[in-house]
Amino acid sequence: MSFSLPIFLFLGIVVLIFSFFTVKQQTAAIVERFGRFQIIRHSGLQLKIPLVDKIAGRLSLKIQQLDVIIETKTLDDVFVRLKVSVQYKVIKDKVYDAFYKLDYPHDQITSYVFDVVRAEVPKMKLDDVFVKKDDIALAVKAELNDAMLDYGFDIIKTLVTDIDPDPQVKAAMNRINAADREKTAAQYEGDAQRILIVEKAKAEAESKRLQGQGIADQRREIARGLEESVDVLNRVGINSQEASALIVVTQHYDTLQAIGSETNSNLILLPNSPQAGSNMLNDMVASFTASNQIGEAMKENKKKNS
Repeated sequence: MSFSLPIFLFLGIVVLIFSFFTVKQQTAAIVERFGRFQIIRHSGLQLKIPLVDKIAGRLSLKIQQLDVIIETKTLDDVFVRLKVSVQYKVIKDKVYDAFYKLDYPHDQITSYVFDVVRAEVPKMKLDDVFVKKDDIALAVKAELNDAMLDYGFDIIKTLVTDIDPDPQVKAAMNRINAADREKTAAQYEGDAQRILIVEKAKAEAESKRLQGQGIADQRREIARGLEESVDVLNRVGINSQEASALIVVTQHYDTLQAIGSETNSNLILLPNSPQAGSNMLNDMVASFTASNQIGEAMKENKKKNS
């Protein structure tokens, strides 16, 4: 009798220990009694009958992700590999359906993704696959929602995360893209070169115009100065011919003086002899005298003829 009490006490402790179990957060535990579904337990400390009740399994209620890689052909006969990421979770109120109606949910989801992608992508050209990848993802989500809802799964989101054409096609696409970029760059360079030429021509034309305007202004001022000098000389009794000769000789010597002040000048003024000024003055006076004589003779002839 003394030995039976500790045994019963030990068995009672064991039974008590095996009567309790814990369920983690965002997890559901399925309890069966003699192989038959009994109840679903959620997070916290839970109680079951030892040797009668058994935890048949646990399901995570967190959002899970399944990546599916599919190889298919496009409308323009290009083989392409797509990676579709499916985010799903077990519906809390449908844990029973998720546990008992479907043994391998990953395989089921994969089959539906294959079916939808291989039905949609062959209708598109390769360029359209890149542009309409969101449409493909929406089509996969709609199909999975209809199919997996009965099994207790909620499809949160589907994403086409990668599109990988055949390597040869990818290389050809890269060459086409590079050629287009080189063409665009050449066009921009040609436009820039043309703009530079036009602007340079405009600048040269403006420079020539300003240079011509400057020369014209310079000559106008020189003429005005000569006119004023002649007027001053006329007022002191020097006629116009003598005044012009005197101005020319004065400018000649001013020019020689300016050349002499420049040490590195390469300019040579011809004639440059000491008698050049005197000769120039004599020649000019003779020229003016001959011109006046010719003018007078022409006036006499006009009078006789008239």
